[in-house]
Amino acid sequence: MDRQSTRNTKPKKSNLAGKKLPAAIDVEQAILGAILIDGTAIAKAVQLIRPETFFDSRHQIIFSSMTKLFTRQESLDFMSVNDDLKRDGKETESGGVSYLAELSASAVSSANIESHCKIILERSILRELINTAGEISEKAFDDTEDSFRILDYAEKKIFEITEGHLKRSYVDMNIAVHRAMEYIETVHNKDYKQFAVPTGFYDLDELLGGFQKTDLVIIAARPSMGKTALALNFIRNAAVEHNIPVAFFSLEMSTLQLLLRFICSEGRLDAYKIRTGKASAADSAKLPKIAAMLRTVPIYIDDAPAQTILEIRAKARRLKTEKNIGMVVVDYLQLIRSPDIKESREREISHISRSLKSLAKELDIPVLALAQLNRSPEARQDKRPQLSDLRESGSIEQDADVVIFINRPDYYKKGGTDEEGNMIEGVAEIMVAKHRNGPTDDVKLKFQKEYARFDNLTGDRLLPDSTYTLPDADPFA
Repeated sequence: MDRQSTRNTKPKKSNLAGKKLPAAIDVEQAILGAILIDGTAIAKAVQLIRPETFFDSRHQIIFSSMTKLFTRQESLDFMSVNDDLKRDGKETESGGVSYLAELSASAVSSANIESHCKIILERSILRELINTAGEISEKAFDDTEDSFRILDYAEKKIFEITEGHLKRSYVDMNIAVHRAMEYIETVHNKDYKQFAVPTGFYDLDELLGGFQKTDLVIIAARPSMGKTALALNFIRNAAVEHNIPVAFFSLEMSTLQLLLRFICSEGRLDAYKIRTGKASAADSAKLPKIAAMLRTVPIYIDDAPAQTILEIRAKARRLKTEKNIGMVVVDYLQLIRSPDIKESREREISHISRSLKSLAKELDIPVLALAQLNRSPEARQDKRPQLSDLRESGSIEQDADVVIFINRPDYYKKGGTDEEGNMIEGVAEIMVAKHRNGPTDDVKLKFQKEYARFDNLTGDRLLPDSTYTLPDADPFA
């Protein structure tokens, strides 16, 4: 057969008939036997495995009973497990008292329980990979499935196996209450940063408690209000002050343009003079030090244009695995493409906003998405943005946990004062228009346009504990 005919031949499905799924039944028996003769061994086992890790259905039932007794802090031995199985009507399914006796009699010691648990965990992961590969293969052979959706599905399933095979979908109330009380005590002591990414702006952090993990935060404004500048300030604070890795998907500006903004903002350098080669000797002398600092910060910029939401999600998952990112920023939402070209733009934006919210929950980190407002504020006497200005963009308002508007009164009225007689020049209103888990309010910041930089209005006040590192897990996960 020639090369061309080979290339056009439809591949056949893999035939796994006759092949046994990976398992280690004898090791599973050794684990259960060890726990039956030494109930304290369960504490080590539950940190590594769960009932579904076992291949034999009898072993799944027995270990589930053991886990239940451990959670209730009841005694764990041959008799207590047998009684629990009887109460649940699962004595026969689990093999009966004779099988429990066999497991107990064959056990020698619990000394190797951790290594045994790792063995059956590895077999369980292999089985998950085999099953997932089969599901992906079925979808790939289905001509009605969109290839990009299959790719996203495949990446998500592999990510779940990599990161989530030990993560439970439920939590015992005893553990949940303990974590809730720990959280309340922590935030009461003003250490909310354990569960959030600080914004770097004192009053905004007082209002929001930082950007909470799993939150979708929308930062919206009309063009030229400073959306990207504010986002860069948030990124800079997270990565530079708190060493939190951040992924920045820039669909509008190139990496070079962003780096110039970073440098000018960090050094309070006039961006126009830097871009046109008119910087003073004093300003030029600052550049090497700023560049050296920026080389070490954990910021990962992706400036590929016209990305789909599936591509962004896949890249974010990979960065979470490889770099342990603590925040994702997307600039900006309306530039993201949907793989389904048949959808209306409103439905497309709705799908994108829901996907960003799902990404925040999946990665257990805040996702910040910049958004362009419609022209409604321009037509009103009061130019301040309203939530209704987002409604033409599908479900953005509904999906967002926090909606932040940027309003700069001096953009529309040069010089002058506000209704209270305060000078408006260089003052930006950061309007928290929606806050799912707290109050809404306005925060005033100083905006220095020539530096593309926002600052606390009362001066550069950095939050304490700037060596904070974002923890790996949510307290309620």
